Amino acid sequence: MNSAAQSIPATAMAPTPAEPLTHQVLAGLAQHRIATTSQMRRMLRPDGTRQLMSRVLNRLRSDGFVDCTVLPDANRTRTNAWYLTQEGARLTRDLPVLRGRPPYPISSMTAASLKTPHTLAVVRAHLAFAADARRLGHEHGPWDWTPEVSHSIGEGERIVADAVMYYTVVESEHRRKLRAFVEVDRSTMSSERLAVKLIEYARLFQYEAQPVGRRRQASVGPAWLRWYPVFPRVLFVLTGASRVRLENRMSDLQAMVAQHPLVAGLAREVRLGAAVLEDLEQHGPAQDVWMPLVGGNSRPWTDL
Repeated sequence: MNSAAQSIPATAMAPTPAEPLTHQVLAGLAQHRIATTSQMRRMLRPDGTRQLMSRVLNRLRSDGFVDCTVLPDANRTRTNAWYLTQEGARLTRDLPVLRGRPPYPISSMTAASLKTPHTLAVVRAHLAFAADARRLGHEHGPWDWTPEVSHSIGEGERIVADAVMYYTVVESEHRRKLRAFVEVDRSTMSSERLAVKLIEYARLFQYEAQPVGRRRQASVGPAWLRWYPVFPRVLFVLTGASRVRLENRMSDLQAMVAQHPLVAGLAREVRLGAAVLEDLEQHGPAQDVWMPLVGGNSRPWTDL
């Protein structure tokens, strides 16, 4: 099974029925960490049935490659959140679609329960963009959303984005490649701590790694150029509170842009926006649901 799993092509933009669903499920969990049965279906077989995905996941569980934790539900409906076991992570370690990223096994059900709420919210954001891409004829699939991307910002500190998104807008014969750092906020931290994320992105934008063994003046340019041709836009996706509270948190993000000189410099060069997760799911990210952090009327994320 290991050799067969490694046959998934790295260039695949989105899953196709010709690829073994079992291999795609393993790769999808390695990429996205944790997902429910419904999320895996929408991610990998949006036109398929839930029963098909359940059969594949339960078979992988019987083989010891995945496990699940049961989500608490007020309606007492059993919802499983799936993740790779250590054996499943070993199996997927060399999958080409993971692009050199190590798989992320969950060591216990306790660890899974701690990470599940936030991780599932991040997957929800990805699925909103993926559904929009299918509807509009754009390109954005499971392997175009990379969770937990870490970059140095100097002085021994790092910023960890909840996800980096790669998205290709297809308009007639023109293709426009867009990238974004995505921060998913469930209103579990203070509004000030959320806004401080903008300072960290501003530091990443300015950070220049110094060549080893050279004088400090010999800069090689911004460190982010090693990974991105242009600095990705920064998108905040908010959920987990009342509409009024979420709008207040967006206002605090705008205040950080207006008041902090480093963030203001970032905003002059990089597009920054915030939206409510439920709006993305109901209307789609391509609608006028994004608040520009520099001010102005709501608009699509591509037009920030």
